[in-house]
Amino acid sequence: MSRYLFILFLLSSLATYSQTKTRILFILDASNSMNLKWEDQSRMESAKEILNEAVEDLRGIPDLEIALRVYGHQSLVSNTFQDCNDTKLEVPFGPNTIDAIKKRVKFITAKGATPIARSLEAAADDFPQSDARNFIILITDGLESCDNDPCVIARKLKEKDVKVTPFVIGIGLDLSYLEQFNCIGSFTEAENKTTFRSVLTKIIDKALLNTTVQVNLNDLSLQPKETDVTMLFYRAGTEEVLYRYTHTLNQYKNPDTLVLNPSIKYDLKVETLPSILKKNISITEHAHNIIQVDAAQGFLNFTSRKSAYNIKYPSRIILAGESSTINHQELGSTQKYLIGKYQMEVFTLPRTYKEFEINEYKTTTIDIPASGSLDLKSAKLYVGQIFVKKTNGSYEWVCNINSKVRTQKWQLQPGDYKIIYREKNQFSSSYTNEETFSIKSLNTNYLKL
Repeated sequence: MSRYLFILFLLSSLATYSQTKTRILFILDASNSMNLKWEDQSRMESAKEILNEAVEDLRGIPDLEIALRVYGHQSLVSNTFQDCNDTKLEVPFGPNTIDAIKKRVKFITAKGATPIARSLEAAADDFPQSDARNFIILITDGLESCDNDPCVIARKLKEKDVKVTPFVIGIGLDLSYLEQFNCIGSFTEAENKTTFRSVLTKIIDKALLNTTVQVNLNDLSLQPKETDVTMLFYRAGTEEVLYRYTHTLNQYKNPDTLVLNPSIKYDLKVETLPSILKKNISITEHAHNIIQVDAAQGFLNFTSRKSAYNIKYPSRIILAGESSTINHQELGSTQKYLIGKYQMEVFTLPRTYKEFEINEYKTTTIDIPASGSLDLKSAKLYVGQIFVKKTNGSYEWVCNINSKVRTQKWQLQPGDYKIIYREKNQFSSSYTNEETFSIKSLNTNYLKL
């Protein structure tokens, strides 16, 4: 399994949000394990390729300086030796360092140890003393191989009044491996190079904008436990979609962090059932914004346990007291809905109507009785209609019979019925006849006119 970690540290020693200069230090792992394969390249080739792309994308951004530190590239590791001091600032901060970084990266080879902690400790001194928003992005494929502990270094930085806010992105890592970075901070898992490019871009955006957003889909106890729905961010008051995201919880079950343009007001549509709309949302610049959404949900299980395995009953779900269709739910499915009262119309013959309530985290089951069959045969052609007897004794129309055939069959819900008919070629209403019959689940009633 390939192992990449991309860790972003915010070093904001005495910095304030009003400062405009941003510094990003890239730390590149050139340890021997980076020579192992990942997809169609070695880990080193992939890391260098993606790093060069990321650096090039920063060209021309005002008030931005970038630098490069590398470790594991100067001394060859062996079974009996590893150089734990093998870490060097290859390109220091300054204006227009992009070409220098790309040139230096081109000639780096992987061969040494993995002194993560010592590289982080040294990196704290790589930044000029002038105030700025300072970031470190560490690219590595493994755990610390020397005797120092990155967690200890993180604590030392905090003791020196240096705030450390990390973003960890693991590629191809199992969760047990990632748990060892709990002391450093939150992380996001990326599974391939395409995902890594996307995530790294978002991290750099966070460094440059320093304005983040999370959407809390809250349950009744105001805990943000709901997730896995689409979120659409519209320009406020318009139908213009600016961002589309699938809501996600990270490994700690906290809502994912997004980067939105703070100069725009938004309308947020959360595609629950039914959907939720919050309008005219403002994003505070240079801050972490939390959008609270009441989204407590439960489940509807739609079954017909005694019916034949291949029966299909589509249904229509609406909010109680309203007429707009929320969802068409198929038989045999379980669907999530916001808590509340609903009505269900099932397309049986005759129609089945149910009222039900969705409660938080609970499953409501609607079970439809198995149908029975009406097998109708006639010596002549007839026109007529089938009616079902209701609980109050009245009859309600179900369907028409086909006046062009002598043999017909229907799947009907259990109950008492009446068929009112006359011979097709008779032209007097006085020839009208009627027959009553009953339908039982999984039984066939043979009726002759």
